Amino acid sequence: MAPLSDTDTTSGESDAPQALPGDGLREGIIDDLRQRIGDALIETHIVPNDDLTVRVSNESWAATGAALKAAGFTFFSWLSGIDWMPSPYGTGEEDPTAERDAIDMTIKQGVCGGDTRMQVLARLTDLNRHVGITLKADVDDENPVIDSWTGSFAGANWHERECHEMFGIGFNNHPDLRNMYLPGDFEGYPLRKDFPLLARMVKPWPGIVDVEPMPVQEEEDES
Repeated sequence: MAPLSDTDTTSGESDAPQALPGDGLREGIIDDLRQRIGDALIETHIVPNDDLTVRVSNESWAATGAALKAAGFTFFSWLSGIDWMPSPYGTGEEDPTAERDAIDMTIKQGVCGGDTRMQVLARLTDLNRHVGITLKADVDDENPVIDSWTGSFAGANWHERECHEMFGIGFNNHPDLRNMYLPGDFEGYPLRKDFPLLARMVKPWPGIVDVEPMPVQEEEDES
């Protein structure tokens, strides 16, 4: 009688990692985008049957948004920035008065890498194929500017305004980059890692909470 399964592990073959299944849908999206923007497509990352991230050149950012919209990614989800530099102040949970080891300030970008400290990220969805894509592009450390997506996606307007206000990233051809939250003369960009959050430097998270003592209840005289 033939065995139902091969349990022999002497060859080591059963311990070999299994190949991940392919993802023809997302591979096809990458191929189509490469045909549309060429070498401006720098790097890609597929999580099979789950997600897709691509990094494109700064100069092709607006063209990439338009190309993906033409390819069926008509739903704009969000746009923001990210500062990959470690905070020179440590984390908000640490006691600022306590001694600590030197902070490693090495910049390490996430999925699809990068060459600069800050990047712009955006998310688009193809509602017909039920697939999303995350876009990212580097912005120059000295002159963090990128083209606006408002020409393709009207919803990018306030996302870019917020990104400009909080990260100091400029958006060429944006119709109005006024602040939404902070005073117009506010100095600095609160979501950059080197922006000092004074409240956290004075007292660590969650901070010292001033709580009035509960009133003492006098015991009833049992006599």
